[in-house]
Amino acid sequence: MNPPTGRPVEVELKFRVVDLAAAERYLVAEEIGSFSGGSAARATQLEDRYVDTASGALTRAGFAVRIRQSGRETLVSVKSLARTNGPGGAARREELEGPADRTSGPLEWPASDARSLVLELAGDAPLVELVTIRQLRRKRIVRDGDTRVELSLDEVDVVARSRVVHRFVELEAELVKGDEERLTGLAEVFAADPALAPERGSKLDAALAAIGTTGGARDRTALMERVEARVSSPDVHSEPTRAPETVVAQPSAEHVETVPSSSDTLDEAAEEAIAPDPHLVVGKSPGVTADDHVAEAARKVMRFHLARMLAREAGVRSGHDLEDVHAMRVATRRQRAAWRVFGAAFRPGRTKRYRTGLREIAARLGAVRDLDVLIEAADHYRADMPTTEQRGLEPLLADWRTHRDDARVLLVRELDSDGFRRWVDDYRDFVRTEGAAVLPVGPVQPHRIRDTTASRVWTAYEQVRGYESVLRWADVETLHELRIAGKWLRYTLEFVREALGPDAAPLIGRVTALQDHLGLMNDADVAASMARTFLVEHAGDLSPIESGAIGRYLVNRERDVAKLRRTVGPAWRGVAGIGFRRTLGRVVSGL
Repeated sequence: MNPPTGRPVEVELKFRVVDLAAAERYLVAEEIGSFSGGSAARATQLEDRYVDTASGALTRAGFAVRIRQSGRETLVSVKSLARTNGPGGAARREELEGPADRTSGPLEWPASDARSLVLELAGDAPLVELVTIRQLRRKRIVRDGDTRVELSLDEVDVVARSRVVHRFVELEAELVKGDEERLTGLAEVFAADPALAPERGSKLDAALAAIGTTGGARDRTALMERVEARVSSPDVHSEPTRAPETVVAQPSAEHVETVPSSSDTLDEAAEEAIAPDPHLVVGKSPGVTADDHVAEAARKVMRFHLARMLAREAGVRSGHDLEDVHAMRVATRRQRAAWRVFGAAFRPGRTKRYRTGLREIAARLGAVRDLDVLIEAADHYRADMPTTEQRGLEPLLADWRTHRDDARVLLVRELDSDGFRRWVDDYRDFVRTEGAAVLPVGPVQPHRIRDTTASRVWTAYEQVRGYESVLRWADVETLHELRIAGKWLRYTLEFVREALGPDAAPLIGRVTALQDHLGLMNDADVAASMARTFLVEHAGDLSPIESGAIGRYLVNRERDVAKLRRTVGPAWRGVAGIGFRRTLGRVVSGL
């Protein structure tokens, strides 16, 4: 019986698996209590992203929202956090489900009750990825008369910062049709099995516990406060060359925002475990104020991100975690952006070597990271495909891995060089020495953040708005240039975020949404181009199966490019709309 809301109800038994080999017998057993099962178990790979707004609106309303990718199908599920007990200790909770799309926000999803509830609860706030769960699910249907139950054995990986931080296995029995009371018999069988232990919490609770929160109401609130605080930090967001996995809420034409995925926002424990550079003491943010001299504001930003860059060096050398390369590259990009935004405040001749050194190490990091992104996206594409199709793509991926390994050798060689060490020592001294290499200014020459930010922000915004007249017909190259213009607007706002006040964060979110959308398009375009080049250069070496598989991947990437190009409108309107301009004017006028 459904609750008064009339929403569908999920009824399931959950057990934590202590002995996997023993639990696997339920996938083949002909009888389990009063249930019988004649169908063979089917395996599938699932990737679940749990999302909420930065303020925790969905959690406060009593719901968890999951975006599930299974092969080429994407579904959104909205489940109530409140549970009631059913027969045999089964958990009962409301659940709505509907189709979704991994490259667009809820406004672009097909109509469903789940979509409507997400938009109702989230309003115009973006969706933040809280945690990612990947699982190998083996499932079968078992029957007792007219009652059908889906039995699934789930091998679960909790993923943060592109690495598995926790693993566990669960056995679930979900009522598909029939009498709930029949679950009592299954519950008795499972409860008597020493290979199983009753599980009262959800997979989301277990995942949140793995990244540092228990999943209870108080800790969920604390989690959301951490997300919101990190979203307000200038460097929390990844560069747009992330694999295409960010969830973007797009509830209205003029309110399009995005925020970083959990791999960039939630793993504080992992970040705090990274040894800081003892010579660079920085806070939780650069700490730029309205009264800072432009050069000293720049120095704060550079010092902050240099510390983060050096903290990742050991991990980049070891190569154990791909996220170290990503984070170190992000830090170098932030510093290069700071030079572009604030560089005119310094003597160019005395600071050229710092900019040159950043460009060189960024190029080495980028060569590795770009290939990591391509390989990760291709692995995701082929995850649920037949074995023959997966093997057909292997020559392309093997070629990319070889190039990635070669690029990594050059990167480590650069880090080991005496020139890099001398550059680091010199640059570290520069970012710690107030007044170093600063151009002198006259007594009435604008030189503070409050004096100069308005013109800098509006100039960057004008560069973005200039694309409005060509957007409908813009090709991929032109849209890539728009992405770069958006990047500089975003950085210009991010570096002085604290001086601008809290209303700057939504503006940055909307610019980032546009940048992310175009970044996904660029990633797909690069993958298509490289696959096409590989097919041409290795035509005589590939079997028909390999050529066909790589060709289909090429077509898939080209379709994604076309789709992302066609759907850029909502993200664009979030930046070009009157609401954005009014808020930007109000924020800048407060300096």
